[in-house]
Amino acid sequence: MHEMSITQSVVEICEKSAEGRRVLSVTLEIGDLSGVVAEAVEFCFEACTRDTLLEGARLVIEQVSGRGECTTCGKGFPVRGYFDPCPACGAYGIRVVSGEELRVKELEVE
Repeated sequence: MHEMSITQSVVEICEKSAEGRRVLSVTLEIGDLSGVVAEAVEFCFEACTRDTLLEGARLVIEQVSGRGECTTCGKGFPVRGYFDPCPACGAYGIRVVSGEELRVKELEVE
């Protein structure tokens, strides 16, 4: 499960940013196209934060929907997969605009 190593990396990033202060909450943005299962990150969070500055911190996950833009006609539309055609013109050349995110959006410290 790669979510365990992702969650460990998130904890490391947060500890570094907290500069020795206890972390009260962490807000993550996880895109629908990122390949990361939000429920698995939630499951791993408690184990990964044990005996760290994040122990007991609240985890908030904001899901980011996939959005794309057609490189042929320029229309924007929701994307659920990388090989979805443009609903306006049927072309397959799309540029993903959002949904690939995996980032620490906000950190609340003491």
